Amino acid sequence: MDKVRVGLVGLGFGAEFIPIYQEHPDAELVAICQRDGSSLAALGRDFGIDRRYGDYARMLADPDVDAVHINTPIPLHAEQSIAALEAGKHVACTVPMATSVEDCRRIVAAARANDRRYMMMETAVFTREFLHVQSLLRDGSLGRIQFLRGAHQQDMSGWPGYWEGLPPMHYATHAVGPLLALAGSAAESVVCFGSGRIAPDLVARYGSPFAVETALVRLADSTLAAEVTRSLFETARQYVESFSVYADRRSFEWEQTEGEGPVIFEGEIADRITVPDYAHLLPQEVRRFTTKGVYDDEHAHLSFTQGGGHGGSHPHLVHEFLRCILEERPATVDEVTAANWTLVGLCAHESAMTDGSRVRLPEFAVPS
Repeated sequence: MDKVRVGLVGLGFGAEFIPIYQEHPDAELVAICQRDGSSLAALGRDFGIDRRYGDYARMLADPDVDAVHINTPIPLHAEQSIAALEAGKHVACTVPMATSVEDCRRIVAAARANDRRYMMMETAVFTREFLHVQSLLRDGSLGRIQFLRGAHQQDMSGWPGYWEGLPPMHYATHAVGPLLALAGSAAESVVCFGSGRIAPDLVARYGSPFAVETALVRLADSTLAAEVTRSLFETARQYVESFSVYADRRSFEWEQTEGEGPVIFEGEIADRITVPDYAHLLPQEVRRFTTKGVYDDEHAHLSFTQGGGHGGSHPHLVHEFLRCILEERPATVDEVTAANWTLVGLCAHESAMTDGSRVRLPEFAVPS
């Protein structure tokens, strides 16, 4: 295989990936899929894509599609991932992997049974901030990690209805992933407390009363613990997807407000830094997509107006997915890693609902 032939499903946020696949030297974007026929036709015309599917099953039956990239609503992730894997397609899926322990288990089993690559497209571990801190750890600048802290606070008012009242930790991978990836470890168990209350009409959807959930995560085969905080409704805070790393030589702390810049601490000395872009890690053809994409001031999307373009991560995600297929190796965020990061949140919410009891992650989601 010289190129991976990709089918893209879900064209809201997912439209951002169309030109990246079209211009990546290892890919051919052969098909797009969306239920909204008018939007599907318009995007097909705009980007010159003739093969358009309104039915996901029909796209999976297309022998010219080697891999699918799923950008559909959260409730669809598990069944669509499993269907694609069982159809012999490689799968990239936006976060989270699934919304139940059993569905995570089924995806892991399907990837292995069908010998296909699965990658959870976690933006937070391909941002320029993550790549910079990763480089500081690798060259020894920070030293030995002592503690990690992550937070994802966002107001989901105005998002599609399935978000209303969603337990905060059910969408925790943006905060969890960087911590575990930088520590080079997996989560073993979690203790979580809920705090505050949301409106009764929000509680009614999922039975989750908490405005905020905060967890302490014990890492496997490690002396480290990590703290994760999530909020989705009725908590005043500027949007933030953050991670901070506290180490013995230097520490990295996320900026308090957008635009002021993160801080490197050396002892009690604090220096604000400008994080460089890491487009040089990508093929020349897609480097520009770390700073510009489909969505801009004129063509807005909530994930961009709130998420700031996800730190230049999108072409890095595409590149990793394509290379793991062509190199016949597991993806950086493969099925077991994805299950571990997703289940931190699911198990954390279970802990919060049982007054902070310790919950161990299932064995299938903890790499041996």
